[in-house]
Amino acid sequence: MNHDQLFYPYTSQRMTTFARKGMVATSQPLAAQAGLEMLKQGGNAIDAAIATAACLTVVEPTSNGIGGDAFALVWIKGKLHGLNASGPSPQSISIKAVKEKGYNEIPTHGWIPVTVPGAPGAWAELSKRFGKLPLTEVLKPAIDYAENGYPISPVLGRFWKEEADNFNKTLTGEEFSHWFETFAPNGKAPEIGTIWRSSDHAQTLRSIAETNAESFYRGELAEKIDQFSKQYEGFLSKEDLADYYPEWVEPIKVNYRGYDVWEIPPNGQGLVTLMALSILKGFELREKDCTNTFHKQIEAMKLAFTDGQTYITEEEKMSFKVKELLSEEYAAERRALIAEEALTPAPGTPPKGGTVYLAAADEEGNMVSYIQSNYMEFGSGLVVPGTGIALQNRGHNFSLDHAHDNRLEPGKKTYHTIIPGFLTKGDQPVGPFGVMGGFMQPQGHVQIIMNTIDFHLNPQSALDAPRWQWLKGKKVLVEPNFPITIAQSLARKGHDIQIALDSGSFGRGQIIWRDPETGVLAGGTEARTDGSVAAW
Repeated sequence: MNHDQLFYPYTSQRMTTFARKGMVATSQPLAAQAGLEMLKQGGNAIDAAIATAACLTVVEPTSNGIGGDAFALVWIKGKLHGLNASGPSPQSISIKAVKEKGYNEIPTHGWIPVTVPGAPGAWAELSKRFGKLPLTEVLKPAIDYAENGYPISPVLGRFWKEEADNFNKTLTGEEFSHWFETFAPNGKAPEIGTIWRSSDHAQTLRSIAETNAESFYRGELAEKIDQFSKQYEGFLSKEDLADYYPEWVEPIKVNYRGYDVWEIPPNGQGLVTLMALSILKGFELREKDCTNTFHKQIEAMKLAFTDGQTYITEEEKMSFKVKELLSEEYAAERRALIAEEALTPAPGTPPKGGTVYLAAADEEGNMVSYIQSNYMEFGSGLVVPGTGIALQNRGHNFSLDHAHDNRLEPGKKTYHTIIPGFLTKGDQPVGPFGVMGGFMQPQGHVQIIMNTIDFHLNPQSALDAPRWQWLKGKKVLVEPNFPITIAQSLARKGHDIQIALDSGSFGRGQIIWRDPETGVLAGGTEARTDGSVAAW
Protein backbone atom coordinates (compact mmCIF):
# COMPACT_ATOMS: atom_id res chain seq x y z
CA MET A 1 0.00 0.00 0.00
CA ASN A 2 1.44 3.40 -0.92
CA HIS A 3 2.27 6.07 1.67
CA ASP A 4 -0.71 8.30 0.84
CA GLN A 5 -3.20 5.45 1.29
CA LEU A 6 -1.73 4.28 4.60
CA PHE A 7 -1.73 7.73 6.20
CA TYR A 8 -4.92 9.12 4.64
CA PRO A 9 -6.54 11.71 6.98
CA TYR A 10 -9.15 10.14 9.22
CA THR A 11 -12.57 11.36 10.28
CA SER A 12 -13.37 8.69 12.87
CA GLN A 13 -14.14 8.85 16.57
CA ARG A 14 -10.99 6.81 17.25
CA MET A 15 -7.58 7.47 15.79
CA THR A 16 -5.48 4.95 13.89
CA THR A 17 -2.73 3.59 16.14
CA PHE A 18 0.85 3.64 14.85
CA ALA A 19 3.80 1.62 16.12
CA ARG A 20 7.06 0.11 14.94
CA LYS A 21 8.06 -2.86 17.10
CA GLY A 22 4.77 -4.70 17.45
CA MET A 23 0.99 -4.49 17.55
CA VAL A 24 -1.99 -6.58 18.63
CA ALA A 25 -5.57 -5.57 17.82
CA THR A 26 -8.62 -7.35 19.16
CA SER A 27 -12.02 -6.85 20.75
CA GLN A 28 -10.90 -6.86 24.41
CA PRO A 29 -8.12 -4.67 25.88
CA LEU A 30 -6.85 -7.26 28.39
CA ALA A 31 -6.38 -9.83 25.63
CA ALA A 32 -4.57 -7.35 23.37
CA GLN A 33 -2.22 -6.50 26.23
CA ALA A 34 -1.56 -10.22 26.82
CA GLY A 35 -0.37 -10.53 23.24
CA LEU A 36 1.82 -7.44 23.52
CA GLU A 37 3.36 -8.89 26.68
CA MET A 38 4.58 -11.87 24.62
CA LEU A 39 6.24 -9.56 22.10
CA LYS A 40 8.05 -7.71 24.90
CA GLN A 41 9.27 -11.04 26.29
CA GLY A 42 10.96 -11.88 23.00
CA GLY A 43 8.11 -13.76 21.36
CA ASN A 44 6.93 -13.18 17.81
CA ALA A 45 3.55 -12.34 16.27
CA ILE A 46 2.53 -16.00 16.42
CA ASP A 47 3.16 -16.17 20.17
CA ALA A 48 1.23 -12.92 20.56
CA ALA A 49 -1.71 -14.28 18.59
CA ILE A 50 -1.88 -17.48 20.64
CA ALA A 51 -1.69 -15.60 23.94
CA THR A 52 -4.43 -13.23 22.81
CA ALA A 53 -6.64 -16.06 21.53
CA ALA A 54 -6.34 -18.07 24.75
CA CYS A 55 -6.97 -14.94 26.81
CA LEU A 56 -10.12 -14.17 24.80
CA THR A 57 -11.66 -17.47 25.93
CA VAL A 58 -11.51 -16.02 29.45
CA VAL A 59 -12.16 -12.30 28.98
CA GLU A 60 -14.78 -12.59 26.22
CA PRO A 61 -16.54 -15.95 26.79
CA THR A 62 -19.73 -14.65 25.17
CA SER A 63 -18.07 -15.03 21.77
CA ASN A 64 -15.60 -17.91 22.02
CA GLY A 65 -14.27 -20.62 24.27
CA ILE A 66 -11.85 -23.50 24.70
CA GLY A 67 -14.47 -25.74 23.08
CA GLY A 68 -14.62 -23.74 19.84
CA ASP A 69 -12.92 -23.68 16.44
CA ALA A 70 -10.26 -21.46 14.90
CA PHE A 71 -8.70 -20.43 11.58
CA ALA A 72 -5.44 -18.55 10.97
CA LEU A 73 -3.51 -16.91 8.17
CA VAL A 74 0.17 -16.53 9.06
CA TRP A 75 2.67 -14.43 7.11
CA ILE A 76 6.21 -15.49 7.96
CA LYS A 77 9.47 -15.45 5.98
CA GLY A 78 7.82 -14.14 2.84
CA LYS A 79 5.01 -16.71 2.63
CA LEU A 80 1.37 -16.90 3.69
CA HIS A 81 0.27 -20.08 5.47
CA GLY A 82 -3.31 -21.16 6.22
CA LEU A 83 -4.45 -23.20 9.24
CA ASN A 84 -7.89 -24.80 9.34
CA ALA A 85 -8.59 -25.74 12.95
CA SER A 86 -12.28 -26.48 12.54
CA GLY A 87 -13.46 -29.84 13.81
CA PRO A 88 -15.65 -32.43 12.09
CA SER A 89 -18.95 -33.91 13.17
CA PRO A 90 -18.78 -37.03 15.36
CA GLN A 91 -18.42 -40.37 13.58
CA SER A 92 -21.60 -41.69 15.22
CA ILE A 93 -23.92 -38.93 13.99
CA SER A 94 -26.08 -39.08 10.85
CA ILE A 95 -29.21 -37.55 9.38
CA LYS A 96 -31.10 -40.69 10.31
CA ALA A 97 -29.84 -40.61 13.93
CA VAL A 98 -30.86 -36.96 14.35
CA LYS A 99 -34.30 -37.50 12.84
CA GLU A 100 -34.84 -40.52 15.08
CA LYS A 101 -34.47 -38.12 18.02
CA GLY A 102 -37.43 -36.16 16.64
CA TYR A 103 -35.66 -33.28 14.86
CA ASN A 104 -36.31 -32.01 11.33
CA GLU A 105 -33.39 -29.58 11.53
CA ILE A 106 -30.24 -29.34 13.64
CA PRO A 107 -31.13 -27.70 16.98
CA THR A 108 -29.19 -24.72 18.31
CA HIS A 109 -28.35 -26.09 21.77
CA GLY A 110 -27.55 -29.41 23.39
CA TRP A 111 -25.34 -32.25 22.18
CA ILE A 112 -26.58 -32.64 18.59
CA PRO A 113 -24.84 -29.52 17.15
CA VAL A 114 -21.55 -30.19 19.02
CA THR A 115 -18.57 -30.87 16.75
CA VAL A 116 -14.94 -31.61 17.63
CA PRO A 117 -13.36 -28.41 19.04
CA GLY A 118 -10.32 -27.21 17.10
CA ALA A 119 -9.10 -24.14 19.03
CA PRO A 120 -6.73 -25.89 21.51
CA GLY A 121 -5.21 -27.78 18.59
CA ALA A 122 -4.69 -24.49 16.75
CA TRP A 123 -2.76 -22.99 19.66
CA ALA A 124 -0.51 -26.05 19.95
CA GLU A 125 0.08 -26.36 16.19
CA LEU A 126 0.87 -22.67 15.68
CA SER A 127 3.22 -22.72 18.66
CA LYS A 128 5.01 -25.87 17.49
CA ARG A 129 5.54 -24.70 13.91
CA PHE A 130 6.14 -20.97 14.23
CA GLY A 131 6.29 -19.88 17.87
CA LYS A 132 9.41 -18.80 19.75
CA LEU A 133 8.16 -19.13 23.33
CA PRO A 134 6.93 -22.31 25.06
CA LEU A 135 3.15 -22.72 25.25
CA THR A 136 3.38 -22.76 29.05
CA GLU A 137 4.66 -19.17 28.89
CA VAL A 138 2.25 -18.04 26.17
CA LEU A 139 -0.87 -19.18 28.04
CA LYS A 140 0.16 -17.61 31.38
CA PRO A 141 -1.91 -14.40 30.98
CA ALA A 142 -5.06 -16.38 30.18
CA ILE A 143 -4.49 -18.66 33.16
CA ASP A 144 -3.91 -15.67 35.43
CA TYR A 145 -7.14 -13.92 34.37
CA ALA A 146 -9.12 -17.15 34.81
CA GLU A 147 -7.65 -17.85 38.23
CA ASN A 148 -7.60 -14.34 39.71
CA GLY A 149 -10.43 -12.72 37.78
CA TYR A 150 -10.95 -9.52 35.80
CA PRO A 151 -13.62 -6.78 35.71
CA ILE A 152 -16.43 -7.14 33.15
CA SER A 153 -16.22 -4.55 30.36
CA PRO A 154 -19.32 -2.72 28.99
CA VAL A 155 -20.06 -4.45 25.68
CA LEU A 156 -19.11 -7.83 27.12
CA GLY A 157 -21.45 -7.26 30.08
CA ARG A 158 -24.34 -6.34 27.80
CA PHE A 159 -24.04 -9.47 25.66
CA TRP A 160 -23.45 -11.70 28.70
CA LYS A 161 -26.65 -10.46 30.34
CA GLU A 162 -28.68 -10.88 27.14
CA GLU A 163 -27.50 -14.46 26.71
CA ALA A 164 -28.02 -15.39 30.36
CA ASP A 165 -31.57 -14.02 30.19
CA ASN A 166 -32.17 -16.02 27.02
CA PHE A 167 -30.69 -19.22 28.46
CA ASN A 168 -32.83 -18.88 31.58
CA LYS A 169 -35.87 -19.21 29.31
CA THR A 170 -34.61 -21.87 26.90
CA LEU A 171 -32.07 -24.16 28.59
CA THR A 172 -34.11 -26.21 31.02
CA GLY A 173 -32.43 -29.62 30.88
CA GLU A 174 -30.12 -30.93 33.59
CA GLU A 175 -27.21 -31.09 31.12
CA PHE A 176 -27.15 -27.27 30.98
CA SER A 177 -26.71 -26.80 34.74
CA HIS A 178 -22.92 -26.62 34.44
CA TRP A 179 -23.20 -23.63 32.09
CA PHE A 180 -25.15 -21.74 34.76
CA GLU A 181 -22.71 -22.80 37.48
CA THR A 182 -19.84 -21.41 35.42
CA PHE A 183 -21.26 -18.33 33.71
CA ALA A 184 -24.45 -17.33 35.54
CA PRO A 185 -24.60 -18.49 39.19
CA ASN A 186 -28.15 -18.10 40.52
CA GLY A 187 -29.22 -17.46 36.93
CA LYS A 188 -27.57 -14.03 36.76
CA ALA A 189 -24.73 -12.81 34.56
CA PRO A 190 -21.93 -10.84 36.23
CA GLU A 191 -22.55 -7.10 36.27
CA ILE A 192 -20.41 -4.63 34.33
CA GLY A 193 -17.38 -3.68 36.43
CA THR A 194 -17.62 -6.69 38.76
CA ILE A 195 -14.97 -9.41 38.93
CA TRP A 196 -15.50 -12.79 37.25
CA ARG A 197 -13.16 -15.77 37.58
CA SER A 198 -13.19 -19.48 36.80
CA SER A 199 -10.67 -21.75 38.52
CA ASP A 200 -11.85 -24.68 36.36
CA HIS A 201 -11.02 -22.69 33.24
CA ALA A 202 -7.55 -21.91 34.64
CA GLN A 203 -6.87 -25.56 35.41
CA THR A 204 -7.91 -26.60 31.90
CA LEU A 205 -5.70 -23.98 30.25
CA ARG A 206 -2.78 -25.08 32.41
CA SER A 207 -3.31 -28.69 31.31
CA ILE A 208 -3.43 -27.66 27.64
CA ALA A 209 -0.25 -25.60 28.02
CA GLU A 210 1.71 -28.32 29.81
CA THR A 211 0.76 -31.05 27.32
CA ASN A 212 0.66 -29.01 24.08
CA ALA A 213 -3.09 -29.76 23.94
CA GLU A 214 -2.58 -33.54 24.08
CA SER A 215 -4.67 -33.73 27.27
CA PHE A 216 -7.58 -32.17 25.39
CA TYR A 217 -7.58 -34.67 22.55
CA ARG A 218 -5.92 -37.78 23.93
CA GLY A 219 -5.80 -37.38 27.71
CA GLU A 220 -7.64 -36.39 30.88
CA LEU A 221 -9.73 -33.61 29.33
CA ALA A 222 -10.80 -35.88 26.47
CA GLU A 223 -11.97 -38.43 29.06
CA LYS A 224 -14.07 -35.79 30.83
CA ILE A 225 -15.67 -34.65 27.57
CA ASP A 226 -16.40 -38.25 26.62
CA GLN A 227 -17.93 -39.04 30.00
CA PHE A 228 -20.19 -35.95 29.85
CA SER A 229 -21.30 -36.84 26.33
CA LYS A 230 -22.15 -40.43 27.26
CA GLN A 231 -24.09 -39.27 30.31
CA TYR A 232 -26.55 -37.38 28.09
CA GLU A 233 -26.44 -39.60 24.97
CA GLY A 234 -24.31 -37.19 22.98
CA PHE A 235 -22.62 -38.20 19.74
CA LEU A 236 -19.13 -36.80 20.48
CA SER A 237 -16.67 -39.40 21.77
CA LYS A 238 -13.06 -39.60 22.93
CA GLU A 239 -12.32 -41.47 19.70
CA ASP A 240 -13.49 -38.41 17.70
CA LEU A 241 -11.17 -36.23 19.78
CA ALA A 242 -8.22 -38.62 19.46
CA ASP A 243 -8.50 -38.66 15.66
CA TYR A 244 -8.39 -34.87 15.32
CA TYR A 245 -5.48 -32.71 14.15
CA PRO A 246 -5.61 -29.19 12.66
CA GLU A 247 -4.92 -29.00 8.92
CA TRP A 248 -2.47 -26.73 7.09
CA VAL A 249 -4.13 -25.49 3.90
CA GLU A 250 -3.24 -23.31 0.90
CA PRO A 251 -5.00 -19.94 1.18
CA ILE A 252 -7.19 -18.83 -1.73
CA LYS A 253 -7.24 -15.36 -3.30
CA VAL A 254 -8.56 -12.96 -5.90
CA ASN A 255 -6.73 -9.97 -7.28
CA TYR A 256 -8.77 -6.85 -6.59
CA ARG A 257 -7.51 -3.68 -8.27
CA GLY A 258 -3.85 -4.67 -7.90
CA TYR A 259 -4.09 -6.17 -4.41
CA ASP A 260 -4.40 -9.85 -3.54
CA VAL A 261 -7.16 -10.53 -1.03
CA TRP A 262 -6.59 -13.86 0.76
CA GLU A 263 -9.00 -16.15 2.61
CA ILE A 264 -9.05 -19.69 4.02
CA PRO A 265 -10.53 -22.18 1.50
CA PRO A 266 -13.80 -24.04 2.20
CA ASN A 267 -15.20 -25.24 4.52
CA GLY A 268 -14.85 -21.54 5.49
CA GLN A 269 -17.11 -18.89 3.98
CA GLY A 270 -14.20 -16.67 2.92
CA LEU A 271 -15.00 -17.83 -0.62
CA VAL A 272 -18.13 -15.63 -0.40
CA THR A 273 -15.93 -12.55 0.08
CA LEU A 274 -13.81 -13.45 -2.93
CA MET A 275 -16.80 -14.17 -5.17
CA ALA A 276 -18.33 -10.79 -4.29
CA LEU A 277 -15.06 -8.96 -4.99
CA SER A 278 -14.69 -10.83 -8.30
CA ILE A 279 -18.07 -9.44 -9.33
CA LEU A 280 -17.39 -5.93 -8.00
CA LYS A 281 -14.02 -5.47 -9.68
CA GLY A 282 -15.85 -5.30 -13.01
CA PHE A 283 -17.48 -2.00 -11.98
CA GLU A 284 -15.91 1.45 -11.64
CA LEU A 285 -16.89 2.58 -8.15
CA ARG A 286 -15.07 5.82 -7.40
CA GLU A 287 -17.43 7.43 -4.90
CA LYS A 288 -17.99 5.78 -1.52
CA ASP A 289 -21.16 7.36 -0.14
CA CYS A 290 -23.45 7.13 -3.13
CA THR A 291 -26.46 5.00 -4.03
CA ASN A 292 -24.80 3.32 -7.01
CA THR A 293 -21.86 2.04 -4.94
CA PHE A 294 -24.02 0.60 -2.16
CA HIS A 295 -26.47 -0.89 -4.68
CA LYS A 296 -23.67 -2.72 -6.54
CA GLN A 297 -22.11 -3.93 -3.28
CA ILE A 298 -25.39 -5.31 -1.97
CA GLU A 299 -26.30 -7.02 -5.24
CA ALA A 300 -22.87 -8.63 -5.58
CA MET A 301 -23.03 -9.84 -1.99
CA LYS A 302 -26.49 -11.37 -2.51
CA LEU A 303 -25.25 -13.37 -5.48
CA ALA A 304 -22.05 -14.49 -3.78
CA PHE A 305 -23.82 -15.44 -0.55
CA THR A 306 -26.51 -17.41 -2.33
CA ASP A 307 -23.86 -19.44 -4.12
CA GLY A 308 -21.88 -19.84 -0.91
CA GLN A 309 -24.79 -21.12 1.12
CA THR A 310 -25.66 -23.53 -1.68
CA TYR A 311 -22.22 -24.99 -2.37
CA ILE A 312 -19.81 -24.41 0.55
CA THR A 313 -18.97 -27.42 2.68
CA GLU A 314 -15.79 -29.52 2.87
CA GLU A 315 -14.03 -28.66 -0.38
CA GLU A 316 -13.83 -32.21 -1.74
CA LYS A 317 -17.59 -32.60 -1.26
CA MET A 318 -18.62 -29.40 -3.06
CA SER A 319 -20.58 -29.68 -6.32
CA PHE A 320 -18.38 -26.96 -7.82
CA LYS A 321 -14.74 -26.33 -7.00
CA VAL A 322 -13.20 -23.07 -5.81
CA LYS A 323 -11.53 -22.35 -9.15
CA GLU A 324 -14.89 -22.68 -10.91
CA LEU A 325 -16.68 -20.37 -8.49
CA LEU A 326 -13.85 -17.82 -8.76
CA SER A 327 -13.43 -18.00 -12.54
CA GLU A 328 -13.57 -14.76 -14.53
CA GLU A 329 -16.22 -16.32 -16.75
CA TYR A 330 -18.53 -17.05 -13.82
CA ALA A 331 -17.95 -13.62 -12.23
CA ALA A 332 -18.93 -11.97 -15.50
CA GLU A 333 -22.06 -14.11 -15.72
CA ARG A 334 -23.14 -13.15 -12.20
CA ARG A 335 -22.19 -9.49 -12.74
CA ALA A 336 -24.48 -9.34 -15.77
CA LEU A 337 -27.46 -10.06 -13.49
CA ILE A 338 -27.00 -6.77 -11.63
CA ALA A 339 -29.33 -4.11 -13.00
CA GLU A 340 -30.81 -0.87 -11.67
CA GLU A 341 -33.41 -2.63 -9.50
CA ALA A 342 -32.82 -4.94 -6.53
CA LEU A 343 -32.87 -8.60 -7.51
CA THR A 344 -34.06 -11.70 -5.70
CA PRO A 345 -30.95 -13.92 -5.73
CA ALA A 346 -30.76 -17.55 -6.81
CA PRO A 347 -27.70 -19.82 -6.99
CA GLY A 348 -25.93 -19.98 -10.30
CA THR A 349 -24.28 -22.85 -12.19
CA PRO A 350 -20.55 -22.20 -12.63
CA PRO A 351 -18.71 -23.55 -15.66
CA LYS A 352 -17.15 -26.89 -14.78
CA GLY A 353 -13.32 -26.83 -14.44
CA GLY A 354 -20.85 -14.67 18.83
CA THR A 355 -16.78 -15.00 17.30
CA VAL A 356 -13.55 -13.15 18.20
CA TYR A 357 -10.96 -11.82 15.79
CA LEU A 358 -7.41 -10.66 16.36
CA ALA A 359 -4.54 -9.33 14.29
CA ALA A 360 -0.91 -9.40 15.42
CA ALA A 361 2.36 -8.13 13.93
CA ASP A 362 5.99 -7.92 15.06
CA GLU A 363 9.05 -5.94 14.01
CA GLU A 364 10.48 -8.89 12.04
CA GLY A 365 7.57 -8.59 9.58
CA ASN A 366 5.62 -11.62 10.83
CA MET A 367 1.85 -11.08 10.83
CA VAL A 368 -1.13 -13.17 11.93
CA SER A 369 -4.83 -12.99 11.08
CA TYR A 370 -6.68 -15.22 13.55
CA ILE A 371 -10.32 -15.92 14.31
CA GLN A 372 -11.95 -18.15 16.94
CA SER A 373 -15.54 -18.93 17.86
CA ASN A 374 -18.07 -21.01 19.74
CA TYR A 375 -20.49 -19.96 16.97
CA MET A 376 -23.70 -18.61 18.56
CA GLU A 377 -22.66 -16.59 21.61
CA PHE A 378 -21.81 -19.19 24.28
CA GLY A 379 -22.29 -22.06 21.83
CA SER A 380 -24.23 -25.21 22.66
CA GLY A 381 -25.04 -24.20 26.25
CA LEU A 382 -22.98 -27.16 27.45
CA VAL A 383 -20.01 -26.78 29.78
CA VAL A 384 -17.99 -29.90 30.56
CA PRO A 385 -18.18 -30.34 34.37
CA GLY A 386 -15.11 -29.23 36.26
CA THR A 387 -13.32 -27.82 33.19
CA GLY A 388 -14.85 -24.50 32.10
CA ILE A 389 -14.95 -25.89 28.55
CA ALA A 390 -17.96 -24.38 26.77
CA LEU A 391 -18.67 -26.58 23.76
CA GLN A 392 -19.48 -25.00 20.39
CA ASN A 393 -22.69 -25.54 18.39
CA ARG A 394 -21.03 -25.33 14.97
CA GLY A 395 -22.97 -28.34 13.69
CA HIS A 396 -26.12 -26.17 13.61
CA ASN A 397 -25.11 -25.14 10.07
CA PHE A 398 -25.46 -28.68 8.70
CA SER A 399 -28.47 -29.48 6.53
CA LEU A 400 -30.66 -32.55 7.05
CA ASP A 401 -31.49 -32.51 3.33
CA HIS A 402 -29.74 -35.48 1.68
CA ALA A 403 -29.45 -33.50 -1.59
CA HIS A 404 -27.68 -30.48 -0.06
CA ASP A 405 -23.89 -30.12 -0.45
CA ASN A 406 -23.61 -29.29 3.26
CA ARG A 407 -25.70 -32.23 4.41
CA LEU A 408 -24.84 -33.80 7.76
CA GLU A 409 -22.51 -36.78 7.49
CA PRO A 410 -20.24 -38.56 10.00
CA GLY A 411 -16.78 -37.02 10.34
CA LYS A 412 -17.59 -34.05 8.08
CA LYS A 413 -16.71 -30.37 8.51
CA THR A 414 -19.66 -28.04 8.07
CA TYR A 415 -20.00 -24.66 6.33
CA HIS A 416 -18.05 -22.41 8.66
CA THR A 417 -18.77 -18.73 9.25
CA ILE A 418 -15.47 -17.65 10.84
CA ILE A 419 -12.92 -16.27 8.37
CA PRO A 420 -9.57 -14.49 8.79
CA GLY A 421 -8.50 -12.19 5.95
CA PHE A 422 -5.12 -11.03 4.67
CA LEU A 423 -4.05 -8.43 2.10
CA THR A 424 -0.88 -8.41 0.01
CA LYS A 425 0.44 -6.40 -2.92
CA GLY A 426 2.95 -8.07 -5.20
CA ASP A 427 5.20 -10.09 -2.95
CA GLN A 428 4.75 -7.76 0.03
CA PRO A 429 2.33 -8.15 2.93
CA VAL A 430 -0.07 -5.29 3.61
CA GLY A 431 -1.55 -7.02 6.61
CA PRO A 432 -4.27 -8.94 8.45
CA PHE A 433 -7.91 -7.91 8.68
CA GLY A 434 -11.12 -9.47 9.91
CA VAL A 435 -14.68 -8.86 11.02
CA MET A 436 -16.39 -11.22 13.45
CA GLY A 437 -20.12 -11.83 13.53
CA GLY A 438 -21.65 -14.90 11.86
CA PHE A 439 -22.90 -14.31 8.32
CA MET A 440 -21.91 -10.63 8.57
CA GLN A 441 -18.26 -11.61 8.24
CA PRO A 442 -17.82 -11.78 4.43
CA GLN A 443 -20.00 -8.68 4.12
CA GLY A 444 -17.72 -6.86 6.55
CA HIS A 445 -14.65 -8.09 4.66
CA VAL A 446 -15.94 -6.69 1.36
CA GLN A 447 -16.84 -3.35 2.92
CA ILE A 448 -13.52 -2.74 4.69
CA ILE A 449 -11.46 -3.94 1.68
CA MET A 450 -13.34 -1.53 -0.58
CA ASN A 451 -13.02 1.24 2.01
CA THR A 452 -9.27 0.63 1.98
CA ILE A 453 -8.54 0.05 -1.71
CA ASP A 454 -11.30 1.92 -3.56
CA PHE A 455 -11.84 4.81 -1.18
CA HIS A 456 -8.37 5.13 0.45
CA LEU A 457 -9.48 5.12 4.09
CA ASN A 458 -7.00 4.40 6.86
CA PRO A 459 -7.60 1.35 9.11
CA GLN A 460 -9.70 3.12 11.72
CA SER A 461 -11.83 4.99 9.20
CA ALA A 462 -12.32 1.83 7.15
CA LEU A 463 -13.73 0.13 10.25
CA ASP A 464 -15.78 3.06 11.51
CA ALA A 465 -17.68 3.67 8.25
CA PRO A 466 -21.44 2.88 8.56
CA ARG A 467 -22.26 -0.64 7.39
CA TRP A 468 -25.07 -2.46 5.65
CA GLN A 469 -25.98 -6.12 6.09
CA TRP A 470 -27.90 -8.23 3.58
CA LEU A 471 -30.26 -10.62 5.41
CA LYS A 472 -32.28 -12.49 2.76
CA GLY A 473 -34.23 -11.82 -0.42
CA LYS A 474 -34.27 -8.04 -0.81
CA LYS A 475 -34.04 -7.30 2.93
CA VAL A 476 -31.07 -5.13 3.93
CA LEU A 477 -30.32 -3.88 7.44
CA VAL A 478 -28.36 -0.62 7.83
CA GLU A 479 -26.71 0.91 10.89
CA PRO A 480 -28.39 3.81 12.71
CA ASN A 481 -25.78 6.25 11.38
CA PHE A 482 -26.10 5.08 7.75
CA PRO A 483 -26.85 8.09 5.47
CA ILE A 484 -30.65 8.35 5.44
CA THR A 485 -30.85 9.90 1.95
CA ILE A 486 -28.93 6.95 0.50
CA ALA A 487 -31.11 4.50 2.42
CA GLN A 488 -34.16 6.14 0.85
CA SER A 489 -32.61 5.97 -2.63
CA LEU A 490 -31.82 2.28 -2.16
CA ALA A 491 -35.43 1.69 -1.13
CA ARG A 492 -36.55 3.29 -4.39
CA LYS A 493 -34.40 0.73 -6.21
CA GLY A 494 -36.44 -2.06 -4.64
CA HIS A 495 -34.30 -2.86 -1.58
CA ASP A 496 -36.26 -3.56 1.60
CA ILE A 497 -34.23 -1.24 3.82
CA GLN A 498 -34.54 -1.57 7.59
CA ILE A 499 -32.69 0.71 10.02
CA ALA A 500 -31.21 -1.11 13.01
CA LEU A 501 -31.70 0.31 16.50
CA ASP A 502 -28.07 -0.43 17.37
CA SER A 503 -24.86 -1.75 15.76
CA GLY A 504 -24.75 -5.09 17.57
CA SER A 505 -25.17 -7.27 14.48
CA PHE A 506 -22.80 -5.46 12.11
CA GLY A 507 -19.61 -7.21 13.10
CA ARG A 508 -16.60 -6.18 15.15
CA GLY A 509 -13.29 -6.06 13.33
CA GLN A 510 -9.63 -5.20 13.47
CA ILE A 511 -6.99 -4.21 10.92
CA ILE A 512 -3.19 -3.91 10.95
CA TRP A 513 -1.49 -2.53 7.82
CA ARG A 514 2.31 -2.44 7.43
CA ASP A 515 4.19 0.19 5.44
CA PRO A 516 6.60 -1.81 3.23
CA GLU A 517 9.27 0.92 3.23
CA THR A 518 9.40 1.93 6.89
CA GLY A 519 7.90 -1.12 8.61
CA VAL A 520 5.55 1.20 10.51
CA LEU A 521 2.35 -0.55 11.62
CA ALA A 522 -1.04 1.17 11.42
CA GLY A 523 -3.85 -0.45 13.40
CA GLY A 524 -7.56 0.06 13.87
CA THR A 525 -10.20 -1.55 16.06
CA GLU A 526 -13.95 -1.31 16.42
CA ALA A 527 -15.95 1.26 18.31
CA ARG A 528 -18.71 -1.39 18.09
CA THR A 529 -17.00 -3.44 20.81
CA ASP A 530 -14.61 -3.10 23.78
CA GLY A 531 -11.81 -3.17 21.19
CA SER A 532 -8.22 -2.16 21.77
CA VAL A 533 -4.94 -1.84 19.86
CA ALA A 534 -1.95 -2.65 22.06
CA ALA A 535 1.20 -1.26 20.47
CA TRP A 536 4.92 -1.12 21.17
